[in-house]
Amino acid sequence: MTTTTAPRTRSWIFYAALLILFWGVWGAFSALPSSKYGYPDEMIYSIWALTMIIPAAVALRGQKWDRRPAATIYGLLIGLTGAGGQLILFQALTMGPAYLIFPIVSISPAITVIMAMVLLRERISPLAVVGLIFALAAIVLFTITGGDSEGSSGPWLLLSILICVAWGVQAYFMRKSATLGINEATTFGWMTISGLLLIPVALISLGGIPTDFPWQAPALTAGTQVLNAIGALFLVMALARGKASIVAPTTNALAPALTVVISLVAYQTLPSPYGAIGIVLALLGSTLMVYADEKRGESLTEAVR
Repeated sequence: MTTTTAPRTRSWIFYAALLILFWGVWGAFSALPSSKYGYPDEMIYSIWALTMIIPAAVALRGQKWDRRPAATIYGLLIGLTGAGGQLILFQALTMGPAYLIFPIVSISPAITVIMAMVLLRERISPLAVVGLIFALAAIVLFTITGGDSEGSSGPWLLLSILICVAWGVQAYFMRKSATLGINEATTFGWMTISGLLLIPVALISLGGIPTDFPWQAPALTAGTQVLNAIGALFLVMALARGKASIVAPTTNALAPALTVVISLVAYQTLPSPYGAIGIVLALLGSTLMVYADEKRGESLTEAVR
């Protein structure tokens, strides 16, 4: 796969659709190993990190590894914030509903926008301001919702916000690395390495590899987490063939939306009115922020040309 020279054609729609499908299904069923078998989230994380090797091998095929120190530093920053968010996500999913957690996580562009404003002195567009307001309103509504029948607003809500921050910071570092000309294959490779580096941390906190679970537990975990890992590869392929201003907001909104729909159907539950409004605001806010951000990037590129 060549991410830098692939022509921009309608083939991106195919890969974006696969991404939405894979991440949407993964999000809805990622908590099954824990809820059905009580499988520890540390083991779920470890298996996810191992499944990342599969798409990484495909992404790196035919690509040149960037050996510059900057590529290593930013690669590790991107990888560790991403993997750290994943580690927290698996714990959050054992405490709260996926149909609320994933919309909160989808607000992560708000963190990226704020960091760009403060650290890069970037000006925020009116569209991004609207998206940011929607995102903040969604957080308030999810806090209110947490007190209802959907569970305590404490642990899972706080963890979801931490994931949102981690992945927002990750996106900021991705932006910085792109300005240095670091190719996506190298970044994806470091993301995989970072995930593997945190496996000992997860296992030490667990006290070792548990052996008292049926084989179905790790098998179900691997089956769901490989959807997550391969979905990341489809994102790279979609971005290589389509405009980021279209691909990013489409996948950023529709994947969590599919997770919400599948979760509500599969688990036969409905969010409270506040939760439903929060879900809509979170997905709409994240879409507006990503779309405004990518549009601004395109305008700057055209100006340079």
